[in-house]
Amino acid sequence: MLTDTELKKLKPRDKLYKARDRDGMYVAVTPKGAISFRFDYRINGRRPTLTLGQYDPTISSKATREHETLEYGMSLSLAEARLLLARARREVEQGVCPSRSKVERRAGLAAELNFGQWGERYFADALLAPSTKAMRRAVYDNNLSEFFKLKLEEITPMRLLSRCEAITARGAPSIALQAREILSQVYRFVQARGLMIDNPADRIQARAIATRKPRERALTPDEIGVFFRALERAPTSPTLRMALRFVMLTLVRKSEFTEATWSEVDLEAAVWTIGKERMKAGRSHNVYLSTQACAILETLKTCYPTSAYLHPPRYSSSKKLSISRATLNKVINCTLATIRAEGGKFEPFSVHDLRRTASTLLHEAGFNTDWVEKQLAHEQKGVRAVYNRAEYADQRREMLQAWADMVDGWVASPGKVVPIGKRRELAAA
Repeated sequence: MLTDTELKKLKPRDKLYKARDRDGMYVAVTPKGAISFRFDYRINGRRPTLTLGQYDPTISSKATREHETLEYGMSLSLAEARLLLARARREVEQGVCPSRSKVERRAGLAAELNFGQWGERYFADALLAPSTKAMRRAVYDNNLSEFFKLKLEEITPMRLLSRCEAITARGAPSIALQAREILSQVYRFVQARGLMIDNPADRIQARAIATRKPRERALTPDEIGVFFRALERAPTSPTLRMALRFVMLTLVRKSEFTEATWSEVDLEAAVWTIGKERMKAGRSHNVYLSTQACAILETLKTCYPTSAYLHPPRYSSSKKLSISRATLNKVINCTLATIRAEGGKFEPFSVHDLRRTASTLLHEAGFNTDWVEKQLAHEQKGVRAVYNRAEYADQRREMLQAWADMVDGWVASPGKVVPIGKRRELAAA
């Protein structure tokens, strides 16, 4: 029979070894020195092993806890382990498998978790790209927080629909659809772990929340002039005005700008290199900077000298934080509101539509499709993708400078077009 003194003297060896106690209990000592109380027993023709708990020498001299408070798997003193052993032996005599009851107890505890606790488990376990996980996490935190303290069965289809309708009503139908999908993913995560629970999202069809409209919006040269002139009058910060214009000039995706750091930018060479881990196609991407784009970056660097990001959040220039992905769309909406308040009309558009605008107008101006697609970092497919590995660095640099000049011209003089001579010169390059 073991004593506390003997337990404290047990040292790890190269392999796990056992030391017998009494009544079928023994301790197992791992190569790392962990000591656990174990009990082998026979039931229904099988010989399971129950781990009663881990030995904790710091509680051996304290008063033994009440028997009712002890659970299999806890840190235990030797005396407490013997109490649990007596319980386990009684269960075996009654035909109950204590190992199975331990598992069922854990399952019962899992069933008691609320939606927020399951959500944390889902995000910890989800195998997603960092950018995708960050996007989903933001939608989850900002739109589903009222469900966090609810039990899974308390989130009914009607409750979910009401939440999604409220998100749609504030002008964010795509976020409402994402919120439904993320909640559905959490419930699927729970169901995959054996809990019998209905998924409320299964009863709510996506079209009942919102209808995704195909992205077809591209601004005309006149609209570019109207919008960017109004942007200067809109009630937003000067640096956000510059940020939106920078996105227009570089043809990048919203996240590629909002997560951009100064370590990616070489102002002397006038090139911004986005790492492959941040690119949709999984390849690094060079953005050649026009003189106008460089001027914007130099101003942003002056405004935010301590920030790791090109544009940090408001009031956080000294912290390693990037602006929200929603910020630039808010700037657009603010500018559109300015236009309408002054009696003008303007169809809504998003940051992503600026890429389509640039692609449309550059093609119309006669620029080579390969140059445009390469600058948009679009993935080519088929035979063309196999044979066309060119980066067109010189051509893209010239094209982006011409694009910046075109935008300046439209903002300064509505209807202005790129000079024919410049188009022919670039097309022949």
